[in-house]
Amino acid sequence: MWLQVSLFSLSCLLLSIQTQAQDRASLHRSNEPSGRCHYTFTVASPQESSCPGSNREMDGVLSRLTLLEALVSRLLAGVDKGTMTGVGANREEGLQEAYSQVTGERNQLQQDKERLNRQIQELQRRLAELSQEAESLRQKPCQHTLTSVGTQHENRPTGLPAVNCPQICISLPDPTYDFGNSGYQEMKAEVTEISASHLFHDRSHNFTGCGELVSVGDPVSHRKADSITGKYGAWMQDPEPQGPQYTNNTVWRIDAVRRDVRHLFAYEDMDQFTRGFPMKVLVLPEPVESTGATVYRGSLYYQRRRSRTLIRYDLASEYLASRMDLPHAGFHGQHPYSWGGYTDIDLAVDEQGLWAIYSTSKARGAIVISQLNPESLEVKKTWETNIKKNTVANAFMVCGRLYTVASYTVPNTTINFVFDTATGVVQAVSVPFKNKYSYNSMVDYNHAQRKLYAWDNFHMVTYDIRLGRASHGRS
Repeated sequence: MWLQVSLFSLSCLLLSIQTQAQDRASLHRSNEPSGRCHYTFTVASPQESSCPGSNREMDGVLSRLTLLEALVSRLLAGVDKGTMTGVGANREEGLQEAYSQVTGERNQLQQDKERLNRQIQELQRRLAELSQEAESLRQKPCQHTLTSVGTQHENRPTGLPAVNCPQICISLPDPTYDFGNSGYQEMKAEVTEISASHLFHDRSHNFTGCGELVSVGDPVSHRKADSITGKYGAWMQDPEPQGPQYTNNTVWRIDAVRRDVRHLFAYEDMDQFTRGFPMKVLVLPEPVESTGATVYRGSLYYQRRRSRTLIRYDLASEYLASRMDLPHAGFHGQHPYSWGGYTDIDLAVDEQGLWAIYSTSKARGAIVISQLNPESLEVKKTWETNIKKNTVANAFMVCGRLYTVASYTVPNTTINFVFDTATGVVQAVSVPFKNKYSYNSMVDYNHAQRKLYAWDNFHMVTYDIRLGRASHGRS
C-alpha cells in the first residue's frame, strides 16, 4: 500500500515539474546515434541570445528524478524479498509438520511391533505347553478302559460302564504325495477320542446271513487327506483276496481330484493306513474316472476316464487283465449322482458278486443295475429302476439289493430307497445315515467286514451296519 502511495506522489511531482517548465522553457527529448537519450531545452528570451550559464534547475530536476527511480527500485526489491521470505517461512513450517507426522507414525509402528512380538511369544509358550500335554497323554495309560483296540484292561471291573479315553495317534503324510521330494515327511500329533462302547458288539443282533439293511452306525474316521487331491476319492479293502501278496487287511486308496488320476496307494493294514505309510504305489495303465472304483478277488475294477469302458487291473501282476464297454451307459457327466463329480458309473461288490450302477438314455436318467462277470466284465443280467440317479447322492449294493442315500451334505440324512433285484420292486425306506463332514462323495459296502466305507470331505470313514431277516423270506 505504501509503495502505491509513493508511486502516485512521484507521478504528481513529475507533472508539476513539467507544468512549471512549460511556463519558461520547452523540453525536447531524442535518441542519439549512440543510443543514449538526449534532452534539449529551448528558452524564448528576447534579451538573451544564448544561455549565459548551465541549466542548474534542469540538472536538479534530473537529479531528483534519478533519486526517485533509485527509491522505486529499492521499494520493488524490498517487496520481492518480503514475498520470498514469506514463502520460505511457509515451506519451513510445512516441513516441520510433515516431520512431526512421520515421527508419530514411526512411534506407532514401533508400538505395534512390540505388541506383535509379545503375541508371538505367548503363542510359542502355549504351543510348548500343548506339546508337553500331548507327550504326557501319550505316556499315560488309559484307566478303566482299553489299553489298545480289541484288548480289555485287566483292572476294568465286570459290568463297569464304558468311558472315553484319549488315544494318541501319530500320523505322517504319505511320502508318495510329493514325488519330487519323497524323502521328506512332516510329523503331526493328533489326539482322537474313541468311545469304548464301539468296541463291544450287541450279541442280540448277531445275524450273519444275508438280509435287509436295518440300521447304520455312526461314522468312524480313520484318516484325513492332507491335500486338495483328497477332497474326494475311493478307498476299500478286498472282501475276497486271492493271493498271499495282498490280504483282506490291505487297504487301497485313490485320490480322485486330479486331471489324470493313475496312482493307487496300497497300505499293509488299517494301522499303516491311519498313520499314512503306504507300502506300495501302483501306476495304473489308464486314468480313473471319479470315485466308482472297487477291489474284488485280487483285482481293481474302475471306469476309464471320459469313456464307458470298464477295466479290470490285476493287482498281483500289475497288468491290465480285461476291458469292456458297458453298453449304452452314460459317462462324464451325462447321468451322475446329485453331487456331480462325473459319477456316471459306480462299481460295487456284495455277497452276490460284482455290480455296475449307472443309467442310459433309454432309461432317461433312472438307475440301471447290471451284474457283471468279474473275469471278462461282460453283463450277465440287467435291471431298470424308476429311481432317478441325479436325485440321490450315492448308492451301494447289499445282498443283491440296491440302497440309495438321500443327500451328500445334510448331516443327518437317510437311506431313502431300496430296490430288490430278486423281486424287481422299489420300496421307500428311512434308515438314518450321517454325513459327519458334509460332503460324502463315495459309499461302498464290504461284506467281509460288514461295513460301509465312505469318503466324506477329505475324511475316510466306516460305518457299522446291521442286517435283519428279509420280510419276504429271502435268504
